[in-house]
Amino acid sequence: MTLPPEFLRTVSRDEINELPIRRYEGEVLVVGTMQDLDRAWEDLARETVVGWDTETRPAFRKGEVHLPCLVQAATAHAVYLFQLPKMDFSGVVGGLFTEPSIVKAGISVADDLRQLNRVFEIKENSVIDLGTVAHRHGMKQTGLRNLAGIFLGIRVPKGIKTSNWAAPRLSAPQITYAATDAWACRELYLRFRELGLLG
Repeated sequence: MTLPPEFLRTVSRDEINELPIRRYEGEVLVVGTMQDLDRAWEDLARETVVGWDTETRPAFRKGEVHLPCLVQAATAHAVYLFQLPKMDFSGVVGGLFTEPSIVKAGISVADDLRQLNRVFEIKENSVIDLGTVAHRHGMKQTGLRNLAGIFLGIRVPKGIKTSNWAAPRLSAPQITYAATDAWACRELYLRFRELGLLG
């Protein structure tokens, strides 16, 4: 199916700035105990669609490289934040990406997966890059902020992207930002499915 005519356009920065800001307002669990981990997996395993993203400590010096330090995964009920340096999340996060019955929807997923594989091995199944889907339908702007503006009619704030994601304790704005990105990916997938764009 072709993209409906009202979506065959780009969106300017000014147009995005006029859209209402939306942040994820549901439950967010920063997974820090084995009980949290069990609860996260129980919810994730019941899902058919999970939105996801990663965050990495920014590098400000030439040649400086950091491993991903956060994975965020959104279900219909909550968003789970996995601080990778704090616990061994390979079973749950690795299991999520391996499970073929759960669609994992994200943006620019190839690089995220490549970097995650430096932390622990992932054999991915049913991973969808929403930017690739959009590009296939003639969209020129395929980042999360632009796609959320065009398809969801919302502005996803990006203000603290370069904050210290390796901090032992995430700030409230960091938690909201990370949860919103994963939630928006899930919402975009559902919107694409509704529009018949995934086939």
